[in-house]
Amino acid sequence: MSAEGAQAGANQDVGDVTEAFARANVNDDAPPKTEEEYAEVQLTLRAIVSSKGAGVIIGKAGQNVADLRDKTGVRAGVSKVVQGVHDRVLTVTGALDGISQAYGIVADGLLKGAPQMGMGGVVNNPNTHPVRLLISHNQMGTIIGRQGLKIKQIQDASGVRMVAQKEMLPQSTERIVEVQGTPDGIQKAVWEIGKCLIDDEQRGYGTVLYNPAVRVQAGAGPLANGGSTYSGGNRSFNRTGNGADFNDAPPTYNRRSGSDAVNRPPPPTTTEDGEEIQTQNISIPADMVGCIIGRGGSKISEIRKSSGARISIAKAPHDESGER
Repeated sequence: MSAEGAQAGANQDVGDVTEAFARANVNDDAPPKTEEEYAEVQLTLRAIVSSKGAGVIIGKAGQNVADLRDKTGVRAGVSKVVQGVHDRVLTVTGALDGISQAYGIVADGLLKGAPQMGMGGVVNNPNTHPVRLLISHNQMGTIIGRQGLKIKQIQDASGVRMVAQKEMLPQSTERIVEVQGTPDGIQKAVWEIGKCLIDDEQRGYGTVLYNPAVRVQAGAGPLANGGSTYSGGNRSFNRTGNGADFNDAPPTYNRRSGSDAVNRPPPPTTTEDGEEIQTQNISIPADMVGCIIGRGGSKISEIRKSSGARISIAKAPHDESGER
C-alpha cells in the first residue's frame, strides 16, 4: 500500500480533529492494557451490509452465522429484512479476540460469495472486500489519532485501506469507516480498531445507533432490528449508554410486530406508598432469551437487583414472529 493511499484515508477526517480532541480521547491515567487483556474485553461492533451480503453471512438456514458463532464464541446477527430498505446491520458482540476473528470470517465469506451473488467491489481489488464498520462520531478521534497518525498506523500494520466518512448517518451519531483489504488484513484492522474503542469507551455512551429502516418522518413504523426506541420530538432511534444518557426525555419501547398495541403503553399504576410504577412490554427474539436469563437465572437476577425493576419473561411467543 502506498503512502499516498494511507494518507488519503487519514485526510478524510483529519481536518476536523484537533490535537486537543485527540488527546481528550485517551485516558492517560489508566495503565496500558496488555494484548491478553484487550483480547478478553467485551464489546459490540456493528457494520452495514447489503441485503445480498447479509444472505452470504447468514447462509442457508442460518448455517454460516451459526458456524461463525461456534468458531469465535461471539453473538452475531443481522437485522431483519425491511421492504424497500437495501442495507442491513450486522451486530457482533463478544470478546475483542472473537470479534476480530468474526469479521475476518465475514470478510472471507463476502469475498468468496461476491461473484456468485452478483456483488461488486472485487473486480478492481482482487482478493479484497470492503467492510463498512459503524463507529460513534465521538470515538472517531481516537481511531484517526493526532494528525491522522493512528489511522495510518492501523493501515500500515494490517495492510488495509481505511476511509472515514465525514458525515454522520441519518438520524444517528454513527459514521462509517470503510475497511478495504484481505480477510486477514481486516481481522488485524478490527483488532486495532477494537482496542481504540476499548480505550475510548466512555465516549461511546449515548451514541444514537444508525438504523437503515428508520424513516426521516416521525411515526413511520417500528424498527427493523428491534430493541428500544427512543422518541424525542420528530426523531425515533436506538441509543446506547448508561442511564444518565436518557434523562432528556422518557423512553418508549416498540416491538417489531405490527400490532397497534405497540404504540399504546399501559397506564402507570400506583402503589400503596403513592409510588408510580410504569409497566412496559419489550419483545425479544426467542434465541436471545437465554442471554437475558443467564445460567441458572443469574443474569436476570443481576438486572433485577441493579435496576430495582420486576422482570418476567413469557414462556411462549406472543405472536407469529416467535418473539417473547
